[in-house]
Amino acid sequence: MSTPLLQVEDLAKHFAVKKGFLRPTSHVKAVDGVSFSLERGSTLGLVGESGCGKSTTGRLLMRLLSPTSGRILLDGTDVAGLKGRELQEFRRRVQMVFQNPSSSLNPRQTVGSAIAAPLHAQGVSPKEGMKSRVASLMDRVGLRPEHYNRFPHEFSGGQKQRVGIARALALDPDIVICDEPVSALDVSVQAQVINLLQDIQADTGISYVFIAHDLSVVKHFADDVAVMYLGKIMELGSRDDVFGRPVHPYTQSLLSSVPSPDPDADRSGRIRLTGDLPHPSNPPSGCVFRTRCPLRPLLSEEKQQMCMQNAPSGAVACHHPSDAAEFAARTPQERTLHAHP
Repeated sequence: MSTPLLQVEDLAKHFAVKKGFLRPTSHVKAVDGVSFSLERGSTLGLVGESGCGKSTTGRLLMRLLSPTSGRILLDGTDVAGLKGRELQEFRRRVQMVFQNPSSSLNPRQTVGSAIAAPLHAQGVSPKEGMKSRVASLMDRVGLRPEHYNRFPHEFSGGQKQRVGIARALALDPDIVICDEPVSALDVSVQAQVINLLQDIQADTGISYVFIAHDLSVVKHFADDVAVMYLGKIMELGSRDDVFGRPVHPYTQSLLSSVPSPDPDADRSGRIRLTGDLPHPSNPPSGCVFRTRCPLRPLLSEEKQQMCMQNAPSGAVACHHPSDAAEFAARTPQERTLHAHP
């Protein structure tokens, strides 16, 4: 069996927060024990609500942040301790497309210079010449040759994101981490950018880690999906399994909240979460989702204690997946009637 291109093992990032004089320092557990793998030529979708740790995970994979613990393996080599030339080579193989195309481009730098920047940083001198290489990248992402000497403010949001994609592709990377690359764009432009990314993958065999909160985009684009909540992965599986047969109550609630284009659609089956999202500096004991879990009131006292005392693990981070499947099949009235006292 071949080694995955990228393996992430029990990855964690905790940020120290000073509370003041004579008060103890707390730690925000932005990412807490995340594990997954990425095969060559495939796309992993990383989804979850705001503040769940998706973007922090992406920055850890890119080595823009150093992990508190855990391992990131690229072709079986741990990249956490890389320095100097080895780190430079890693950055050539792993690139990133940022969420906001306007803030990720230097307003004083022409588009041609921005796309050529990674090549200059790595000391790469293309055989065909720098300008020809940049022109080829611009053509690949749908930008015209006359755009070469223009500045970012002269472009639309979709065009700026195309510049960001061209810049990420400049070094022919193995992996591109896409941090919500279409969330700031109009819906019609989103489709164009997603189709562009898919065409590039079909042509080059590149792999993507696609971070998003829009489930419809992930369903269209990803091969595998990891659902995050409060720094942990709640459910990990193929796209068909996660979207077609969700097991974890959090995944079920996320999917039930996806808007329907049909104004007459029945919305009674929507699973609504109660309570506020706990702060990452003080997550609940045991299962981090237990304070908002719609399944928990239906469980016996013994099962509820299990949720409080032990942290679940595995592809589905739930102590009671069979109960969750039964819960999802019930009507809203049945969920209320079967609530455990």
